[in-house]
Amino acid sequence: MNYKSLEECLTDLESVDQLVRVTEEVDPHLEMAAIHLRVHEAGGPALLFENVKGSPYRAVSNIFGTLDRSRFIFRSTLEQVQQLVELKNNPAKAFKAPFKHMSAGLSALKALPKHSYLSKPVMADQIQISDLPLIKHWPKDGGAFVTLPQVYSEDVNRPGIMNSNLGMYRIQLSGNQYELNKEIGLHYQIHRGIGVHQAAANAAGKPLKVSIFAGGPPAHTLAAVMPLPEGLSELTFAGVLGGRRFRYTYEDGYCISTDADFVITGEVHPGETKPEGPFGDHLGYYSLTHQFPLMKVHKVYARKNAIWPFTVVGRPPQEDTSFGLLIHELTGKAIPSEVPGLKEVNAVDAAGVHPLLLAIGSERYTPYQRVQQPQELLTIANRVLGTGQLSLAKFLFITADDTNQLSTHHIIAYMQYVLERINWQRDVHFYTHTTIDTLDYSGTGLNSGSKVVFAAYGPVQRHLCTEVPSLLKELKGFENAQMVIPGVVVVQGPAFIDYGTAAEEMQLLDKQLRAADYENGLALDGVPNMAQAPLIIVTDDTDFTAATLNNFLWITFTRCNPSHDIYGINSFYENKHWGCRGSLVIDARIKTHHAPPLIKDAAVEKQIDRLFAKGGSLFGMI
Repeated sequence: MNYKSLEECLTDLESVDQLVRVTEEVDPHLEMAAIHLRVHEAGGPALLFENVKGSPYRAVSNIFGTLDRSRFIFRSTLEQVQQLVELKNNPAKAFKAPFKHMSAGLSALKALPKHSYLSKPVMADQIQISDLPLIKHWPKDGGAFVTLPQVYSEDVNRPGIMNSNLGMYRIQLSGNQYELNKEIGLHYQIHRGIGVHQAAANAAGKPLKVSIFAGGPPAHTLAAVMPLPEGLSELTFAGVLGGRRFRYTYEDGYCISTDADFVITGEVHPGETKPEGPFGDHLGYYSLTHQFPLMKVHKVYARKNAIWPFTVVGRPPQEDTSFGLLIHELTGKAIPSEVPGLKEVNAVDAAGVHPLLLAIGSERYTPYQRVQQPQELLTIANRVLGTGQLSLAKFLFITADDTNQLSTHHIIAYMQYVLERINWQRDVHFYTHTTIDTLDYSGTGLNSGSKVVFAAYGPVQRHLCTEVPSLLKELKGFENAQMVIPGVVVVQGPAFIDYGTAAEEMQLLDKQLRAADYENGLALDGVPNMAQAPLIIVTDDTDFTAATLNNFLWITFTRCNPSHDIYGINSFYENKHWGCRGSLVIDARIKTHHAPPLIKDAAVEKQIDRLFAKGGSLFGMI
C-alpha cells in the first residue's frame, strides 16, 4: 500500500491488529519511553498515544518494531526496490530479462520529487516547539529529543532538491542552555551529508538553512537512515520505496516536506554551538554533553490532527534494529559491487552495530602461494574500513570460506571458524590514533580511538575447548572463569583503576599462563600457545557476560579500545608488528572514562504498571 500520510499507515496497521491506542494521559517525561520499551521488548504492536500530557498532539511509536511489521508497511514496493538495487549493480540483467524487470523500471518513475504548488497539508498551522510532545527518554537525558527526525539540508554552492541531503541526526528540543522555542541543538558527525553542507556554508560565510521533517509517509523516515552512495538523493529513494513521489515546496527559502506531520525550519550560523546531551544512545550508554551546532528556529508547522513519531534507542535490540534488518534486505546484494572481493558483512546489532563487523571475503591469491595465509583479505579489510558507515567499526573479523557454507549471521559458527584458524602471531592488525564513532566512549577522546582487524585464513590450527580449562579456574587475581562459546573464556578481574594498574594485572595473567600448555592443545612453531582457549575476555561480571551471546557481544566490543585494551600471552614486537604466541586477551572491564550505561527508573516503571493492569489500554499485552 502506498501511503499518503502517517495516519494512513497507522489506520492500515490497526486494521490488522498491529496498532493499539493508549487512551490514558501519559507523561512525555520518561513515561512514554518506558511504555514503549516494555511493549517493544514483548514484541508488541505500534502504540498510538492519544492523550499526551502538555501537548495537543498525539504521538506514535514502535511502528517499525518488528521486521515483519516493517515488511508489511512496504509490502507493495519491497520487491521493486530490491530489483532496482540489483539492476544498479548488474545492468545487464535488464537486457537479459526485460519483461521480468519492467516493473522495477516503472517504479523508478516515482523517484523524482514533485513540487507541490497548491496542496500543502503540513502548513495548516504554525505552532511553537513547546506545543510538541517534548519526550525525555532516559533519566539522565539533558532534555527532550527528536528521535525519528528527517533532517534536510542543501549545499549552498549547489542549491536545489536534487543536491540535498536527508539524514537522521539527533535533535535536542529543550534543556541545557537552549532558549525554548527559539533554539534547538543538532548532533551529527562531520563526515555526514549535513556536515559537508555546513562546511561549505561556513567557507562561504553563510548560515546553513535546515528543515527538520517529522512524520509523513513511513518511506520518508526509512530514507533518512538509508546508507546511500554520495550523490544519490534520499528523496528519490523515498519516492520509490513509498510508491509516491516526494512532495515539497519552498517557504522563506526553506524546503518543506508537504506530506510531513511537522516541519521545523531554522538556520545554523558558522561557529555557533551550545552544549548538547547527555542522551541515552544506541550503544546502551549515555552519550555525554559536548558542544554541537546550534539551530536558531525560524518557523514550526503542523498539519491538522498531526501525529508525532518517536522511538527509544538504547542497548540493542531496539526498534532501530528492524531498520537495520530491513536495510540489509534491500541493499545486501549491493555489498559485493561496493567493495570488490567482499561477499558478506554483518554489522553486529547486539554489539551496538558500529563496534563489531564480521566479514567474509575472497582469498584468490593464496592458491599460488606455498602457505595459505590472509593476503587479499587485508586489501578488502582496508576497503571496508574506508567505506561509509562501515568505517566506524572498531573490530573487524574477516575470513574466507572456500566452501561457501559460512555465514556472518550465524555468529557462533563464524567465530568458531575464525578462532580455529587465526594465527595471533601474524593475523592481528592495529590502526591507532584514528577516528571511531562519536557515540563510543571507549576511546581516548570524542571521536578518537583505534581499530583492529583480525584476518584468518588457511587450515585449522587448533581445537577449541568447550569446557573451561582447569588452569583458568585456578588463577590468582582473576576468578569465576566461564565458557561463552567454543574457544572463548571470560574471567572476572578486579575493578579497573587505571591503565598502569591494568598493565600490571595483565602481566600477572601472562606470568601464570605463559608456560602453560593444555593437554592435547596444538602449538604454532612448536611454542605452547594455549590453543584450546585462544580468546580470553576479562570482565567485571562473568555471570552476566556469559549468560547470553548478546551479553558477551555487548560487553566485549563496546567496552574496549583495541590499542589500549588488547593484550596477549607471551606477546612480542617484530618489525613493528605486534603479536602473541599464547591466548589473546581483551580487557572489557568498565573504564573510568566510559559513559554510564542506561538504567531504567524504578519509580517510572511502577507508574506505568497502571496501563498494563486490568482495565488499562495495554492489559494482556505482556
